[in-house]
Amino acid sequence: MSNVLVTGGAGFIGANFVHYWLQQYPGDRVVVLDALTYAGNLASLAPASRNPAYRFVKGDICDTSLVAALLHEESIDTVVHFAAESHVDRSISGPGAFIQTNMVGTYSLLEAARAHWLKGGKTIEHRFHHVSTDEVYGSLGADDPAFDEQTAYAPNSPYSASKAGSDHLVRAYHHTYGVQVTTSNCSNNYGPYQFPEKLIPLMVVNALSGRSLPVYGDGSNIRDWLFVEDHVRAIDLVIKEGKVGETYNIGGNEEHANLDIVNRLCACIDEVFDADGSLAERFPDAPASSGTATASLITMVKDRPGHDWRYAIDASRIQNELGFEPAHDFASGLRSTVDWMLANEDWWRAILDDSYRSWIEDQYETR
Repeated sequence: MSNVLVTGGAGFIGANFVHYWLQQYPGDRVVVLDALTYAGNLASLAPASRNPAYRFVKGDICDTSLVAALLHEESIDTVVHFAAESHVDRSISGPGAFIQTNMVGTYSLLEAARAHWLKGGKTIEHRFHHVSTDEVYGSLGADDPAFDEQTAYAPNSPYSASKAGSDHLVRAYHHTYGVQVTTSNCSNNYGPYQFPEKLIPLMVVNALSGRSLPVYGDGSNIRDWLFVEDHVRAIDLVIKEGKVGETYNIGGNEEHANLDIVNRLCACIDEVFDADGSLAERFPDAPASSGTATASLITMVKDRPGHDWRYAIDASRIQNELGFEPAHDFASGLRSTVDWMLANEDWWRAILDDSYRSWIEDQYETR
């Protein structure tokens, strides 16, 4: 039995992790700490709220005294640290929040954990798992080998720089103080509960609403895509079986250019509308409702500053040491994501208020 603190558990990957953990380990206690900033959504945790093993606490990871109190009160032995500002565009327009949450917040957590778990020379058995990103490694050329755990850090945005800094803090607290840590660096995630500022959910929402599908530059930027349910399963493996002090790269083995992603998503939406006539009534503004190709909405927009061209993950270590393999290929994961968004219209419509739509429009200036 474990008592698990999940930071950022009302966010995209965090919420998926909470649901997974409660189902996989029904004897465990799961406490979620989330500040409920714009991307945190209690509706994403609604299924967990009926479970007596679950507790939600609204609070900031930078509040060391709050974190310390939770660790003591709940006898926490495992911290899974998702809480982060994560949208590159927002980091370009406002980097301060990223430094505060991603670096200062991680420092605050580590300080509270060190005080709680390493008392008077005695160590309480514990694990601090830090969830990071492949963006800390920088950008790859077309023929460059994929990022592995030995790749030198070369972050290119305020977001990735702040995550790189947090990675270094986690490493330092292990080597200096003996905090029992693991870190995972993952590729682009997609799936249920993803906030619709990210590529795939943004395109789905816009397609259903008949709005343009903005693609940066010429759409050739390449990412490796990982279905979120595969990601949280991999994190479980790292926590349970990974070596303390080590880093594991988690990837989906699915490299695709952004424009290809959008075209495949458009084709998937067209296929779903063809198979279900009721969707035309629910989404009359969608081109697919009138038999028009969803791809007609694709609009190329001005590229963002410092846009990394390619990310790719070499996940051979977690495969060889822990036996992890993604269960979803991109086609099945994409279809599952579209199906989930169609079945959970109330969830994303509640997010899309006027202020959010205005922010999206400001970010994607048509060239």
